[in-house]
Amino acid sequence: MPGPHDLFARYTFGQPERAAAELRAVLPPRIVSQVDWSTLRRESGSVVDPELRETESDLLFSARLRGGRPLLLYVLLEHQSHVNRWMALRMLRYVVRQLEHWRKAHPDNEKLPVVVPLVMYHGPDGAWTAPRRVEELFDLPDEAEEQQGWRAFVPRFEYLLDDLTAERAEALMARPGPALARLALLVLRYGRTGELTQRLPEWVALFAEVHAAPHGDEELGLIVRYLFQVGHRTVRTAMRGVLRSVMETHRAEELMRTYGEELIARGIKRGLKQGLEQGREQGRAQGQAEGVLRILAARGILVDEQVRQRILTCTDMAILDRWFDRALTATTLSEVLGT
Repeated sequence: MPGPHDLFARYTFGQPERAAAELRAVLPPRIVSQVDWSTLRRESGSVVDPELRETESDLLFSARLRGGRPLLLYVLLEHQSHVNRWMALRMLRYVVRQLEHWRKAHPDNEKLPVVVPLVMYHGPDGAWTAPRRVEELFDLPDEAEEQQGWRAFVPRFEYLLDDLTAERAEALMARPGPALARLALLVLRYGRTGELTQRLPEWVALFAEVHAAPHGDEELGLIVRYLFQVGHRTVRTAMRGVLRSVMETHRAEELMRTYGEELIARGIKRGLKQGLEQGREQGRAQGQAEGVLRILAARGILVDEQVRQRILTCTDMAILDRWFDRALTATTLSEVLGT
């Protein structure tokens, strides 16, 4: 099931205008000038492996160069809380799989389109330190002269990185593009840090800009929901003050109440589910313990109160199953409880 980071990123950067703002911020200027950004559109479908679905969000876009040549922009939004050393290899794998998919859909084309891979990182543990080039992952001879010869046999591949942890708030606010894209970068950058509560009042003008845009209430609701899910409890007071600065008080309170109650309901539901699961496990253990005691009684094996309580309070099903099996044939208590 997608987590809050995944859902938030998909909503924000799944829209071409906001995706274009992110891509223009990280691509080299010469590349940016060659892309016809008016042709950027989101492609349907995904080729990311299913087992990676819970930790990563893939967004695929296509565009044309100003001369008309097609270009694929493959955006992988990384939401892990730690740096992944093997991301270069994984990104290479994603790109190859996407190209294979494209080839099947365009069997008559003799050349492949360019795929531009991008990783957005906002982990709370510091800057991204993993290699960005696949060749850095290979174990090559230490001598520089020997390395030069071996490098001809390893893939040459590098992904783009937008390390939000290395960006100052002022730089993120100054990026071009829609207000929601800039605000999203800020909350991704600071959402899980202790700075968030102090930072929120500094972004009032940006919140107001989001609110003034079409679907502003919906987009502010998205921000509120995300921050309530990932931020510290103290963020709610700061969030209330920001919302009251950009909209009517009753509407601000409505947003706070709506998403606050939603999270409470989720917590209750999750707690009930965990309680039921624990209850089932406890019930199984209790039933097995009573079964051991019944078998011992039927076989005429005396059990004092201390041993009886030991059996009844045991919650390890593996131990209880072992006692149960032994009790079926044992003639003494030590044969049952012995290791």
